[in-house]
Amino acid sequence: MSTITIDAIHLREINLPLAHPFETSFGVTDARRILLVEIESEGLTAWGECVAGEHPYFSDETVDTAWGVMTGELVPSLLNAGEKLRGGGNCPHIFGQVRGHRMAKAALENAVWDLESQRQGVSLSSLLGGVREMIPCGVSIGIQSSLPKLMEKIETELAAGYQRIKLKCKPGNDTKMFEAVRNRWPDITLSCDANSAYRMKDFDHLIEWDAFNLLMIEQPMWYDDFYFHSMLQKRLETSICLDESIRNRRDALAAIDMESCRIINIKNGRVGGFSEAIAVHNVAAERGVPVWCGGMLETGIGRAHNIALSSLPNFTLPGDVSASKRYWSEDIIEPEVTVSSAGEIVVPQVPGMGFEVRRERIEKLTVRRETMKARARELV
Repeated sequence: MSTITIDAIHLREINLPLAHPFETSFGVTDARRILLVEIESEGLTAWGECVAGEHPYFSDETVDTAWGVMTGELVPSLLNAGEKLRGGGNCPHIFGQVRGHRMAKAALENAVWDLESQRQGVSLSSLLGGVREMIPCGVSIGIQSSLPKLMEKIETELAAGYQRIKLKCKPGNDTKMFEAVRNRWPDITLSCDANSAYRMKDFDHLIEWDAFNLLMIEQPMWYDDFYFHSMLQKRLETSICLDESIRNRRDALAAIDMESCRIINIKNGRVGGFSEAIAVHNVAAERGVPVWCGGMLETGIGRAHNIALSSLPNFTLPGDVSASKRYWSEDIIEPEVTVSSAGEIVVPQVPGMGFEVRRERIEKLTVRRETMKARARELV
């Protein structure tokens, strides 16, 4: 494999309003500040997306911390990697001196994987080791203002074909909601996501949820915990799924060996990019633990990367990779991501990520930019 020469890396921050407000235990999101990466290399262009939020709520990273560490550390390291850069799999080593900042690293690394797939003339899915032509899709529904509104939302998503419904929950907005949904739809595949909203005092309350035949309870307690999740899982019949707690392969091994969970959510940005996501996928597969791909309110660029990742063999549960129109009135890729009536997305088989980036729309949405080159740094 030949060395990759990068001519320039462009960073852009765009502001993009959501089609509908999205509420979790962290609060309500109406619009996103999104950091995009564009790599130019010998006539090819590749893209990555940083999934860090506006505030350090889900993660300690934000759009602004990612921008700073990219311009100050990661981009110069990548531009000056020389013969060390032959593909996306080299990026963890190139970035290794910088601790943390996984979402920033993922945006750059994933763009390199996109570039590598174009250079090899294969789809991004194939390059990652994907085996699926279609991926099953679930949907994540934010906290609603009333039960009737929630019921209407679920009915809409089921009619659209989604194979799994996930409900965001928090103390005071949980048991009655599950009971109402189960009474209306006793047989749908249903799960919930607490985003770390509960504590040990809530154990007995959480155990009551076994009555609702949930596929999983996602990250009920602390975002950095294995031990207390293990205590809870021993008392629950329902499977715990860990999200925020799993930062890398070592975390996945620890969680599995401690029996802290029976399912793992792999978010590309949370673990630092495709290389570590594949490592988590592989160790979970070796231990017989199913995985699925979580979402972070990505644009079509991040969504395309999630589709490719979800094509790997151990992604056996429907993920949160849903249609563009669920989140954006107008996406930044074409064609937009669509979901079939059977609740599936077609995995692109053409070189690269399989979608065209709408550059004119991105330019219109851009509020900040910087271009960096190997031997000179140019402010635009």
